[in-house]
Amino acid sequence: MFLTCLSIFLARIVDVSICTFRTMMMVKRKSIIVPILAFLEAFIWFMVVRKALNTNLDSMLIPICYSLGYATGTFIGGFLSRRFIKVVNSVEVVTTKNNYKLIDALRDKDYGVMVIGLKDNLNQNKDLLIVDVKSRLTKEVIDDIKRVDPEAFIVVKDTELVYNGYIK
Repeated sequence: MFLTCLSIFLARIVDVSICTFRTMMMVKRKSIIVPILAFLEAFIWFMVVRKALNTNLDSMLIPICYSLGYATGTFIGGFLSRRFIKVVNSVEVVTTKNNYKLIDALRDKDYGVMVIGLKDNLNQNKDLLIVDVKSRLTKEVIDDIKRVDPEAFIVVKDTELVYNGYIK
């Protein structure tokens, strides 16, 4: 019984990790490998379900191991997605007009900063700073911005494609 539960648990980790990773690959439009991952995921899932349903063991350990494998696979798949799928985030900052202290602080840390003048809803002059960074640097950039301008309005977006320009 232990081997049956362990095999179901491990197989679910593999198939759900593949599923999570495949889903992120589709969302990020990296679709070359997606059909292969889909095949592997469905094949493993079928084999696990067949084994779980056809066992003559009448124990709650089977569904518990099945569910724990699912949960663990979701966690591992998310980790793999963050690790291997390169994402660029666009950090948009609305700040006071000509906030050179903030602009220089970001540029001194080697971030590319685009500055666009705008007016807010009270017709006050503001600047919109756009900083495109690899996702792993997003928190660092936000911390740098908050340190220099705690009142800045910050929006972070996933950026689908970036051509030319400068990304740290």
